[in-house]
Amino acid sequence: MVGIATLALVGLLVWSDARTDQFRGDEPAFQAVFELTDHQGMIQTESDFSGRWMLVFFGFTNCPEVCPTTLSEVAAVMDGLGSAVDKVQPIFITIDPERDTPDVLAEYVPLFDAGILGLTGTPEQIAETSTTFPIFFERIEEAAAPDGYTMGHTSHLFLFDPEAGFADSWPYGTPAEEILADLKARI
Repeated sequence: MVGIATLALVGLLVWSDARTDQFRGDEPAFQAVFELTDHQGMIQTESDFSGRWMLVFFGFTNCPEVCPTTLSEVAAVMDGLGSAVDKVQPIFITIDPERDTPDVLAEYVPLFDAGILGLTGTPEQIAETSTTFPIFFERIEEAAAPDGYTMGHTSHLFLFDPEAGFADSWPYGTPAEEILADLKARI
């Protein structure tokens, strides 16, 4: 049973990452659109970051590997930006709003020491936000996971330009050096 669930999860991740790859191109395919609560309890929208590049990742705090690895890569990118760090806002949007409250995010995102902004909302707000991005996520019942479930999700890191237009994305496992070089060339 566990093997079947694992195969299903891997298949969904590959499908969602392939779906994300279709948006890579020269013209912005979509805009970042969201209205969510940050880890300090403030409402944030994409317009709050007007004039800044946004690095956006969707994940959850109980994620065993993909999310902390990607956020560590984001931290390395932010560290490598040097004096240009103020031109980029890293954002972590939870796909697990039932567990990832502002208080939980307030404990989690500072662990990466990169100015990452954690965003959450109601399940309806997260579902609405997810329709404006080419992402996939679902709850997967798993007895051994915290609270008896885990989340399957798209593992791409998205880049949005200063007008909130899609600029690029990188699949899970892309080295920070590659992301940093691409970002520096753009800003």
